[in-house]
Amino acid sequence: MRIRIQVSTATVQALHTRLQQAYQHDDVRLVRRTTVLLDLLVHHMPVEVLCEQWGLSPACIYGWRQAFLLRGMDSLVYRHGGGRRPKLTAKQKKRLVELIEAGPLVVGCETACWTSVLIRVLIWREFGVLYNCQYVCTLLHNLGFSFQKARLVSDHLDAARRQHWLQQEWPRILRAAQRQKGLMLFEDEASCAQWGSLSDTWARRGQQPEVKTSGKRKGYKVFGAIESFSGRLFYQGIEARFHAESSQGFLQMLMGQTTQHLFLIHDGARYHTSAATQAFLAANRHRITVEPLPSYSPDYNPTAIVQPNPSVHFWG
Repeated sequence: MRIRIQVSTATVQALHTRLQQAYQHDDVRLVRRTTVLLDLLVHHMPVEVLCEQWGLSPACIYGWRQAFLLRGMDSLVYRHGGGRRPKLTAKQKKRLVELIEAGPLVVGCETACWTSVLIRVLIWREFGVLYNCQYVCTLLHNLGFSFQKARLVSDHLDAARRQHWLQQEWPRILRAAQRQKGLMLFEDEASCAQWGSLSDTWARRGQQPEVKTSGKRKGYKVFGAIESFSGRLFYQGIEARFHAESSQGFLQMLMGQTTQHLFLIHDGARYHTSAATQAFLAANRHRITVEPLPSYSPDYNPTAIVQPNPSVHFWG
């Protein structure tokens, strides 16, 4: 008869913490033992599968389980198993993590992205240890890092202003819209490119294929607004450029398709803040209340977050 052992959430968290510490100490044996216990006690993997996966005997795994049940986390203690000791101490690895998280610019590099070569130089400069570039990747993985694509964020962000908008302005707008039973619309614009993009194609070896183009970079413009409560989408396409007149035309369309008061949330694009648009909004303040987003905050606008096609460029 098999007996399933159930461990508490706190014990699971403690096991994961001990596993991370084993990685930091480069203790391969402790990593293996802790991982096996997690698979055995938390994921309830059969002993036979663990034996085949790790090349261990059932007696070894049962012994690890018995020691853990009797002594708990005290049975998982770092012990140096001989051989060459790590070149970086635990304290130095902790400092390395802090330097990497601070970013290349902070430590004097001229780029904002880390590479294994840069980190190799960083380790040599800070600790006098010279690693092979390939091992640097292994070391970073053991320290909890992965190689991934970065994303761009504006260096003009006003963190205090954004926080104030979330904590003060947004609740106020929400209460006002609910009180007046109005529509709360997040509005933004998109430009859909109408020229083709080159991609790989089959062709004769040594003969580069040619794709004809008119050289005219036309685009189709779209105004869009999403209603926060229902998710209803309003949109209007134009072939001209975005300007105050086309922006006002979209607002007129919104008013024509609705009867409730509109709480319009959008960015500070020039055609939103022009004198002509402000005069239009003043004349229609009985139908529209405009609430501007913080500067450089497209992530606060659900209309701007979704980009279904690479040829669609959202502005704002």
